[in-house]
Amino acid sequence: MVCLLVSLTVLHLASLAMLLIATLEKSWWVWADSEITDLWYNCFHDNATKTWLCAATSESDWLQSVQALMVLSVVFSSIAFLVFLGQLFTMSKGGLFYFTGLCQAFAGFTDFSACLIFTFHRKEILSDSRDLSRGRFGYCFILAWLCVPLLLVSAVLYVHLRKKQ
Repeated sequence: MVCLLVSLTVLHLASLAMLLIATLEKSWWVWADSEITDLWYNCFHDNATKTWLCAATSESDWLQSVQALMVLSVVFSSIAFLVFLGQLFTMSKGGLFYFTGLCQAFAGFTDFSACLIFTFHRKEILSDSRDLSRGRFGYCFILAWLCVPLLLVSAVLYVHLRKKQ
């Protein structure tokens, strides 16, 4: 039982960390090694100064949807972890972690929705005159997709977890 609790806590913290990185880092779309786009900024690498120059992304409804869903996913997962810690110490013996599992499932579904929207509406989101075939998805986008099954698996584990002591 202790091993399951520790494993589930590690899984939750790892998925939360991956979710934070996917939401806040600068690599949802890579045009070239010196140009990247994320949910918040378009960045160019200046070779002369060896720094990244970033400007705010052009606002579109689809981009705002992805931004909101990713932030909601982080919030739901954070709430789920805090509720889990609270339930761990206050819940009576034999209780189930339904609310924690529900929050974690919501985090998984909002992350899934954000990834789907970015996948299918990247042309409108990126709103660039360049050909999209010259770019590729960045590691933050892939990290966001990897979070989906981790969040949903942890949600199922939380729902089936019963407090023994």
